[in-house]
Amino acid sequence: MKKYVSLLFFAFLLNGCDDGDLTVETIDFKDVTATSCDPTTNTLIYKLKPQEAIILQMPAGKLATQPDTLTYTLDNSNYRFFYRTYDGVITKSNICDAIPPATPNINQEWYAIGGEMEIITSPIYKTPPPSDGHTEIEGYNHNITFNGITFSKPGPTQVEDNFVFGDFKTTVTPVVVAFTDEVAKYCDVQKKVYNNNLSNSLVIENLDKDLIKDEDTPIGQPRKSLINISSGSPAVISNNVYYRTYNNNLPEPVRDYYCTNTTPTSPTVKETWIGVTGKENVSGIIEVTTTHTLQVYKHKIILRNASMKQGNSTFKLATEFVLGTVTTIKP
Repeated sequence: MKKYVSLLFFAFLLNGCDDGDLTVETIDFKDVTATSCDPTTNTLIYKLKPQEAIILQMPAGKLATQPDTLTYTLDNSNYRFFYRTYDGVITKSNICDAIPPATPNINQEWYAIGGEMEIITSPIYKTPPPSDGHTEIEGYNHNITFNGITFSKPGPTQVEDNFVFGDFKTTVTPVVVAFTDEVAKYCDVQKKVYNNNLSNSLVIENLDKDLIKDEDTPIGQPRKSLINISSGSPAVISNNVYYRTYNNNLPEPVRDYYCTNTTPTSPTVKETWIGVTGKENVSGIIEVTTTHTLQVYKHKIILRNASMKQGNSTFKLATEFVLGTVTTIKP
């Protein structure tokens, strides 16, 4: 971060003095892809043309990691914006290197001394979407606009009501919920159903008591309920769905981790996604189909048209997501 600040200050000292006929209307980078010097911090984001550059500098961690609209003040200190022209062809090294190449030289520079920066963040979903109906967030698009921006430049300052920096994209690892084993587990006392891999799980907590019964369901007529269904007075919310990832592997036997009244503190939870409240005959539907042989009952659990939410981010499970099959034995 410090090397970028020093670099930009050095460039400021090289600022030219000939404004010519350049106006903000002629600064056009709309077809240029934005890039970051360091994609882990995104403290210096830029767009390059052969002999021009626009550069945005800001502290680390100021881009949203979920859909949101954030506003920052351009103060030429923590939040800085530059437009430069050069006397030759430039590369990333001219922007990002601690000691930039000796050539080409900066022959003109504008920098913002006031205004607001608005960053609108939206998810980028995998395209084309997977055939089973689930969605994957592959990254986020950050649309950056400057409002009421004041440029210091050779000659008088210039104020623009609106200046569009454009889009900058960040990538994330998609969350894909899938289990290697379709054998789900049931905690009859705690009313939980879950399936898991080594370091992730999907759990239905406070399970509707009418979903798991040692009674066969008619063909084509599964028992149904909804995610986060409310019932009773005072209201009780049942069927709370959680997808969690963990910082370490789950312990064995996993039943000892889930089928307790107080969840152990280890392993620690890395990430939690929450089931979106269901709508009757539309979404977030829980279906249970029960069959039996002798005294052994099999309960196949499906989440239909279900979505998971974390903050403002949402992704869909497979249209017909099989949580797994629970086995119970009738006394």
